[in-house]
Amino acid sequence: MAIENNQIVSIEYEVKDGDKVVDSNFGGAPLVFMFGKDQIIPGLENGIVNMTSGEKANILVEPTDAYGEYNDDATQEVPADQFAGVQLELGMTLYGQSEDGGTTQVTVKEFGGETVTIDFNHPLAGKTLMFNVTVNSIRDATADEVMTGVPAENKPAEGESCGTGCGCH
Repeated sequence: MAIENNQIVSIEYEVKDGDKVVDSNFGGAPLVFMFGKDQIIPGLENGIVNMTSGEKANILVEPTDAYGEYNDDATQEVPADQFAGVQLELGMTLYGQSEDGGTTQVTVKEFGGETVTIDFNHPLAGKTLMFNVTVNSIRDATADEVMTGVPAENKPAEGESCGTGCGCH
């Protein structure tokens, strides 16, 4: 039976770019999400839709269904003095504030002299990814979970903050 929208799904996964493991939660906490709410990349969600609890699969996800194609125009040269006090390294990830007030992630592509070239592409943009996935569990969401889109497993314990600095408890 296919996984349906608004069901809570728990998975363990390892994702590879070629032979290189780029992320894994095997041996750690499972990824718990609400299916059909764009909480995971589309290619992975489409790949698990017909899986059942306890099932394992290898799912190949093309860039268009993962983090998009690499955009050569998504780089910017900025004055090096904006990074005063930061020990820059090629490939390092930095976080800043976007124009809309949100957080944006950039990668240091080049530096030297008076400028630093930063890359706004996701680090996995343009990559074909192989997911080794195990579906741990599938269950119907509660009314509260459907309303908030947040599985109970992902909510902070009573009196704890979610860690985002949003002031929630």
